[in-house]
Amino acid sequence: MRIGIVCPYAFDVPGGVQFHVRDLAEHLIGLGHHVRVLAPADDESTLPPFADPGGSVVAVPYNGSVARLSFGPVTAAKVRRWLTDGAFDVLHVHEPLSPSTSLLALWAATPELSGPLVATFHTANLRSRAMQAAFPLLRPSLEKISARIAVSEDARRTVVEHVGGDAVVIPNGVFTGDFARAPRRPEWTGTPTAPVVAFVGRLDEPRKGLPLLCEVVPLVRAALPGTRFLVAGRGDVEAARALLTDPADRRAVEFLGPVDDRAKQSLLAGADVYLAPHTGGESFGIVLVEAMAAGVAVAAADLGAFRRVLGEGAHGALFASGNARAAAATVLALLRDRPARDRLARAGQVAAGRYDWSVVASEVLAVYETVAAGAR
Repeated sequence: MRIGIVCPYAFDVPGGVQFHVRDLAEHLIGLGHHVRVLAPADDESTLPPFADPGGSVVAVPYNGSVARLSFGPVTAAKVRRWLTDGAFDVLHVHEPLSPSTSLLALWAATPELSGPLVATFHTANLRSRAMQAAFPLLRPSLEKISARIAVSEDARRTVVEHVGGDAVVIPNGVFTGDFARAPRRPEWTGTPTAPVVAFVGRLDEPRKGLPLLCEVVPLVRAALPGTRFLVAGRGDVEAARALLTDPADRRAVEFLGPVDDRAKQSLLAGADVYLAPHTGGESFGIVLVEAMAAGVAVAAADLGAFRRVLGEGAHGALFASGNARAAAATVLALLRDRPARDRLARAGQVAAGRYDWSVVASEVLAVYETVAAGAR
């Protein structure tokens, strides 16, 4: 099958949608399909061999973050050319309402040009006034979509309430074996006297929870002084470190900066607890699945998306979102009770199998085959 996938965000900055598109493409290519990905990028950008540049990138505030998008007549022309040259059996557009290559592909797509159109919605709680005001103008284009996919029940609810129609829920995928087999780095591996709590997320995006983590640090260290906190992610390290007022707490927190896939896998594999102190805006929680796959016990805020990934607490410990004392108490309970922590980690690792790409991609392919058969 010839498959075209459109990503609205540039690949040069890591993000959940980019990882999803990249990994889906790699898995489908491994199964023997012909796959091309279009993403915002300048012509000289370094992209995976299956990806094509979709136009110059501009950083703009979007959906509670800063997104690297591409829009305008030059990008629109590139999108139309890519669709024409691709001769795809199926076109798969991610975040079709994002003002970037995805929306331009939605506008340009026709059954004759690009085959049937599948759209995946990643976002929950879409509240952009501009986008909501534009829905009447976008509705004719949305009617081109043959099948809607949502990565979570929260994202599906957003489709139903804000976009119209319904969507089948197919979650984000993870190469779970890569995390389960990841080698541990001695410098990142916890010990009985110096357990490790890990966090992965953008430092300068408050909803990812770094400010709350910095409140948790002194509370945990008051009971277990040897605890170390390893923080991986992009952002201003000095501004993040300034959130820790006690010098001893600062020494206990190591900021690793952005890490590649292998380093992230090793970081999670060696941790005793993975802490997800997010405060909102999450439609899924892919990092929770990665931590579960790596075999680390997860302590997470009780956001709706996180509760569902963690089986309402069966596959990870939950605490009240935004409550530093509750988060610290949950982390301490796991650090103090090794048997309970190991049981939770095993349960999480088993549950993570549902999100392996071998399962997720087969569900996506079933959608492709259904719409392709309908088109024929």
